[in-house]
Amino acid sequence: MWTVVYMAQNKEMAVTLQEALEKEGLLVKIRPVGKGKNQDDDYYEVLVPESEVQEAHELIIEAGF
Repeated sequence: MWTVVYMAQNKEMAVTLQEALEKEGLLVKIRPVGKGKNQDDDYYEVLVPESEVQEAHELIIEAGF
């Protein structure tokens, strides 16, 4: 099951975090929240498998997000 570990304020931030987590070997997907005309300005959920939540939280904190 996928679990939300972070809510990014825009697509750029979500993709940056996704790349950082994937670099560390985690499976990551992002999902927009909201249906605005400009999806770049929507909030995005950053999700990882339930088994990787703890590691993802540690990496997010270390990365300063």
